[in-house]
Amino acid sequence: MNEIEVVAEPGGWRGGFEERVLAGYRAAGCSEPLARALLERAVKGIDGWTVATDGTGWIAVGVTEDNGATVGRIHDLTVPQGREWAERWCAERGAQRVEVRLTGGAGAGAFADYPVRGQNRMRAVAEQPELPPGLTVRRLTEQEYPDWYAGEEAAYIADIVRAGAMTPEQAKAKSDQDFAHHLPQGYLTPGHAFYAMEAGGQVVGTGWVNHGFLPGLTFGFSLEVYEEHRGKGYGRAGMAVGEWATRRGGDEAMMLNVFGGNEVAMSLYDSTGFTVLDEFRSIDL
Repeated sequence: MNEIEVVAEPGGWRGGFEERVLAGYRAAGCSEPLARALLERAVKGIDGWTVATDGTGWIAVGVTEDNGATVGRIHDLTVPQGREWAERWCAERGAQRVEVRLTGGAGAGAFADYPVRGQNRMRAVAEQPELPPGLTVRRLTEQEYPDWYAGEEAAYIADIVRAGAMTPEQAKAKSDQDFAHHLPQGYLTPGHAFYAMEAGGQVVGTGWVNHGFLPGLTFGFSLEVYEEHRGKGYGRAGMAVGEWATRRGGDEAMMLNVFGGNEVAMSLYDSTGFTVLDEFRSIDL
């Protein structure tokens, strides 16, 4: 292997990298405006990345502070056997773990031993989705919101910890930060809608969506089927509710996140046609 050296001017790398990321989003079924909006998120902070080459491919790395931990990130890796160099570079700068984002799942083989911490998934929705028979949907009331919020926060923290990327304390800090960011006005935050799903006169679950999250896209933040009602098909029915809500919000596609370790949810999303847009993996150093 040729010697790997950091390049002073990464212009020769950047164009090819961005086109590869765009190609991954297009292959996943994204519209051009959506693909470019996702690219903008993927390259946030790119001017601060360190880029290196061995003459045959590229490595792009960076280090950030994340909820009290120093985290290394491998943003790009096309150098054969270049992972060791990237991990060592991160460790030398104090990283306690290394993360990687794989667009469309591409490149997973090089990081097969990195546990999956989460995925972003997407699918286009039907033009006129219908609610499942026997299920009714209504808006969550403002009086119901505080109890719903407390349950969502506890579930979110548990999901983060189960994924294996953070301690309970770090997960709580991330939860506080994320909820404050996404719901600055709580129940009245513009663009957000909260739903209750009812069957047989009982509330069997809830949903939380954000319309216009990205061009033409609704983000599904939460689908919760209450434990006593699980195993009755309400999870799959909730996916139909998500399609219905997406169209009500004027969007054409729905996106959601699933944490690593949640095999039940991943299986449900596989069976309902949600394609992997981004997969996030990490390993402790």
